[in-house]
Amino acid sequence: MGIKADFRRRYYRKKSDKKKGIEAIFTLDAQFEVGDELAVFFGRSGSGKTTALQCVSGLLEPNGGKIVVNGTVYFDCHKRINLPVQQRSLGYVFQSYALFPHMDVKKNIAYGLKEWDEEEREERIREMLRMLEIEGLEDNYPSQLSGGQKQRVALARALAPKPGILLLDEPFSALDRVVRMKLREKIKEIQRELKIPVLFITHNHVEAFTIADKIVVFHDGRVQQMGTPEDVFYHPENSHVAELVGVTNIFEDSVVLKNDEIEGTITLACEDMEVTVKRPERKIKEKLSWGIRPENLRILPVTDDDANQENTFQACVKSIVNKGSSKALALEVKEQGNYLIAELGNQSFESMNLKIEDDCLVRIERDRIVLF
Repeated sequence: MGIKADFRRRYYRKKSDKKKGIEAIFTLDAQFEVGDELAVFFGRSGSGKTTALQCVSGLLEPNGGKIVVNGTVYFDCHKRINLPVQQRSLGYVFQSYALFPHMDVKKNIAYGLKEWDEEEREERIREMLRMLEIEGLEDNYPSQLSGGQKQRVALARALAPKPGILLLDEPFSALDRVVRMKLREKIKEIQRELKIPVLFITHNHVEAFTIADKIVVFHDGRVQQMGTPEDVFYHPENSHVAELVGVTNIFEDSVVLKNDEIEGTITLACEDMEVTVKRPERKIKEKLSWGIRPENLRILPVTDDDANQENTFQACVKSIVNKGSSKALALEVKEQGNYLIAELGNQSFESMNLKIEDDCLVRIERDRIVLF
């Protein structure tokens, strides 16, 4: 049935000695709906993701609003309902794993099964060991486990009581890349098998877009956008979301100069730079913001033919940053004075033999431009 939430949580501090009372220093105002799917809470540190998760879990009490999970009211400010954590059917996996160091793997998994019949408890433990692929480790203590094994045990413990929802607070942040990839697939497999809502916190955009059925984007205590990874990645609704999903070249307050109905394009003016965009009709003088990912900029050698092409500008290389498999280039657009960040694969970069202060052309592909 999923989760339906609309709630607020405020943090306060005392005012300075000269002023009496308290003041709000952070307000979370969260509205989201999640079905039986894997939903990623995505955003920077301090955006409100963990606060939202803790309000759903009952570790924090909202100041207002309502939270309903699988048809059960977890919190309702007006009706004064606030179910304690132990009455909420949920599993919670913390970033730090939070395993009991004095208990072996088997006892850690069994911790939430105290009320179960002994035979059913033993069967459930075996089932969790198989599901999380940690058979043979049941007699080991947390200090004897690798980071990936600890995380699997934490997942097994959270899932053992058959919760109605699973909450994961940056569960893979301390793990290396290969282990993270394997556990991402395991989480997706578990969600498909159990068919329960899973809320997964991360500020890693690669992780967000490889694991999510739905993404809930947080910024400054607000849900900025909610949708599939494709919706959020390719159609960000504002500059905050655009920046979060990797659109590093952002131009705000551009103005529509032309509207070509035949070509299905509009022309935008931004700081003396004009770009043509293949998008639905817009009104003349309408203000828009736009952006483009660094990997969607084309770098070309300086030739007269290319210089006259659409959305092509003369530029100068101002810096080159090695990113391993690619190079990030800061380009100053001549005459306009704007800067663009481009990203080239190593092979393309080497073939052009670019150096700092070299001239080049930069082309902005009109069908890769994002409007918001």
